[in-house]
Amino acid sequence: MRYIKIHKEGRLILGFLLLVLLALNLYVYVHFPLPAAAANIIISTLLLFFFAYFFRNPPRKVYIDDASLVIAPADGTIVVVEPVEEPEYFEDKRIQVSIFMSIFNVHANWYPIKGKVLKSSHHNGRHLAAFLPKSSTENERSTVILQSIGGTQILVRQIAGALARRIVTYAHPGKECHLNEHLGFIKFGSRVDIYFPLDTEIFVHVGESTVGNETVVARLNED
Repeated sequence: MRYIKIHKEGRLILGFLLLVLLALNLYVYVHFPLPAAAANIIISTLLLFFFAYFFRNPPRKVYIDDASLVIAPADGTIVVVEPVEEPEYFEDKRIQVSIFMSIFNVHANWYPIKGKVLKSSHHNGRHLAAFLPKSSTENERSTVILQSIGGTQILVRQIAGALARRIVTYAHPGKECHLNEHLGFIKFGSRVDIYFPLDTEIFVHVGESTVGNETVVARLNED
């Protein structure tokens, strides 16, 4: 039997929401006419199902024998594929690939490569719409530097959106990272940027949809 698996970041929220809705429905049932109580039950059920859907954690496994391949770290839509200056860590030109996540996408983030975490840092900031270009540098964000087993470094940046108010990052310097492993979670609308070396072969284009931990987005040049 299939069931919805809830991500650990949503279990406390869903538990609290369930208690609030139970108390609210009991109050409405006691103090209001039956039609109002029935309507409140329907609305509460829909709200609970929405939050359960948002915090869903689908079981996904990818098996590849080419360590140079980079897998999408998130569900969403490609909104940027272009060379840009990366000022925070590399301080040179890189290929930026950005994935925008709507509230209907899975919001867990996966490690896109097997390798090692070199750096992880969190930056407070604004909460502009995540699809805007300046959200990459002005919004609340977490930056993670990964080094592949072939020695190539890439930057993965989790960016909060207009609704998101919390970015969770599990990466820390020195951690061995693997495919099929969660890098973190962003709550309520967001974006993930990846910065590659200029000689990286990119397989995605603007407007294309990605599936986290499934879609191959690039190949690193590790010859």
